[in-house]
Amino acid sequence: MSSKYKIRDQTKLYFISFSVVHWLDVFIRNEYKDILVDNLKYCQRQKGLEIYAWCIMTSHVHLIIGSNGEKMEDIIRDFKSFTSKCLRKSIAENPVESRKEWLLWMMKRAGSKNSNNENFQFWQQNNHPIELWDNYMIEQKLDYLHNNPVVSGIVDEPMHYLYSSARDYSGFKGLIDIKLIT
Repeated sequence: MSSKYKIRDQTKLYFISFSVVHWLDVFIRNEYKDILVDNLKYCQRQKGLEIYAWCIMTSHVHLIIGSNGEKMEDIIRDFKSFTSKCLRKSIAENPVESRKEWLLWMMKRAGSKNSNNENFQFWQQNNHPIELWDNYMIEQKLDYLHNNPVVSGIVDEPMHYLYSSARDYSGFKGLIDIKLIT
């Protein structure tokens, strides 16, 4: 892993993105996105995760985070590990998931090619944390994160997307309690 993409200072904010293997569009169903939301809330309560911004796209997640507890890389590792198991189970047990066999096959295939896994891989290995060391960079990543659903054609305005903190930054209560960057 490149030294460019490591969390070096736990007191700073970081922009982190992680994606489903093969960029599979898993998060087209709200029940799968809700698993991520519930587990982000758990990490806030139990691990000291501070969320400043977030957005769940169809195949990936963007976060601006800090920590007042465990190391950020440990929180993200545990989050990805736990959600991987929950999402695999949810996909397997979902009676209306038309792509069930294909999704599970793709994830099993990815896991069998990666010695870090036990024959199943949901998330890509990397997180690419980027330290947000000045206001320009913070604003750039915040705008990018919140405009992602607009650019992707999911909504016309960032605040209209339920699975994003853009709602909070627009003055409406979102799904996750966040710390506003002011």
